[in-house]
Amino acid sequence: MEKMRLQKFLALSNVCSRRTAEELIKKGKVKINNIIAKIGDKIDPEKDRIYVDNKVIRYKPMPYSYFIVNKPRGYVTTLSDEAGRKCVVDLTKGITARVFPVGRLDRESEGLIILTNDGQLANTLTHPSKHISKVYRVTVKGIPSLEQLKQLRNGVTLDDGYNTMPAEVKVKTEKEDRTILTFTIREGKNRQIRRMCEAVSLEVLLLKRICVGKLQLGHLKLGAYRMLDDKEIQYLKSL
Repeated sequence: MEKMRLQKFLALSNVCSRRTAEELIKKGKVKINNIIAKIGDKIDPEKDRIYVDNKVIRYKPMPYSYFIVNKPRGYVTTLSDEAGRKCVVDLTKGITARVFPVGRLDRESEGLIILTNDGQLANTLTHPSKHISKVYRVTVKGIPSLEQLKQLRNGVTLDDGYNTMPAEVKVKTEKEDRTILTFTIREGKNRQIRRMCEAVSLEVLLLKRICVGKLQLGHLKLGAYRMLDDKEIQYLKSL
């Protein structure tokens, strides 16, 4: 059999996305024939024996599955957590396929997470060059000033010196003690919305992702999941 990159093998074997596979390799958690793997290694699935955390991985590609889940606060977007925190896959006990989350949503945030075992699609959706839009409903403390909104829309400098791209920021509702905003961004820095708000001295009370591209969370209940239909799957692949 023709050799393939180790990351691709792990994705096709429904272990994780290619990006997560790269992180596992860098951490020394992947072995090829009991030798610690390195980035760039290629393997023959029929001849080589692959281990992740000392567990052998069988090359049995399964049909691809696609779901979205409405992640509640308190869950991390990983397959497992060394600190024993609740993981988003804990919400998917009824799914027989070994799916994994695409991208991240921090522990204190809610909303749309895509779950799949299609490593190629996961890699496409999370690649920085794609600039796929993501929409968030964000509740902040108090009422933002026009200057704060202008700064968010034009782009701000985060705590690590990164300058964000321009964002769409709209005021949905205002009350005396809080304001609901919608953010549309096309990049995916870690905790980006929260850090953007911190940069302009706004306190985030609640953050919920409601769209990825044209894929919408809709009325899916908190903590629930649903399978994507063919039209939604083809849309994601078109990206």
